[in-house]
Amino acid sequence: MQKTPASRPRNRARLGHKARYALQHPERVLPYLRRAGRDGWLRLRHRGNHVAYYRAVMASDTARNPKAAVGGPTSHDQWLPIGQLQFDYLVQHGLTPQDRILEIGCGNLRAGWRFIQYLEPGHYFGIDISPDILIEAKKTLVRYSLQEKVPHLTPVDNLTLDFLPDASFTVVHAHSVFSHSPLEVIDECLSHVGRVLAPGGFFDFTFDRTEGVEHQVLREDFYYRTETLIRLAEKHGLVARFMDDWEQTWHPQSKLRISHPGAEQVGERPADAVRASPLS
Repeated sequence: MQKTPASRPRNRARLGHKARYALQHPERVLPYLRRAGRDGWLRLRHRGNHVAYYRAVMASDTARNPKAAVGGPTSHDQWLPIGQLQFDYLVQHGLTPQDRILEIGCGNLRAGWRFIQYLEPGHYFGIDISPDILIEAKKTLVRYSLQEKVPHLTPVDNLTLDFLPDASFTVVHAHSVFSHSPLEVIDECLSHVGRVLAPGGFFDFTFDRTEGVEHQVLREDFYYRTETLIRLAEKHGLVARFMDDWEQTWHPQSKLRISHPGAEQVGERPADAVRASPLS
């Protein structure tokens, strides 16, 4: 079902919204208060450093449930469709086994294991700020017997991508990453992602879209207007395109596609855009 502007979430930070939600879902009040208390303590410990704060959040969530820590439900049968959706969408947009993917916020490889299985060996590179979730990612690799695909998994403490070579990835992918990121973290990523993006390549990311006031909840969930993120991409010499067809899916977030100016459209990339990489 298409997500119309009327279906965009209301300002969850407003007291009125919280009061109405509490009345409608009284069983969720106590868990919310517990999470708010935990998050408040973690913010105090990591004051001024959102990446360190959210790494601590991920460590706590992963200890309780690795699948829930990456935003998925607790059931493995429910965890799988979210990864399948991400994979199917990129294949429909021209992903080939020869592509080289950088997945930002790869988590426990909810979608990553499908990319690894599909791509040629060594063509998948996953990064995450959480070492704890990357340990779960390694378990996913073993579960699906993907060792011979030789994927790269690396923990990071920022999104400067400074350890990666230029023009190395034809596809960069970030699902449910910017929905947990303040604007300065998104800005950091967009200021560097163009360097590692190969000619004709693209960067897809999802975000929580609002038609009203931009806001955040518990410094965990951030809601942005589409034009804010488009302007941010333009600031760094990149072109952003709102992916209308993603809005036809059942996933609640929206998607933008970032590319270099003049890049070929997806599915029409020139053959030489998928080329040998220094990562080989």
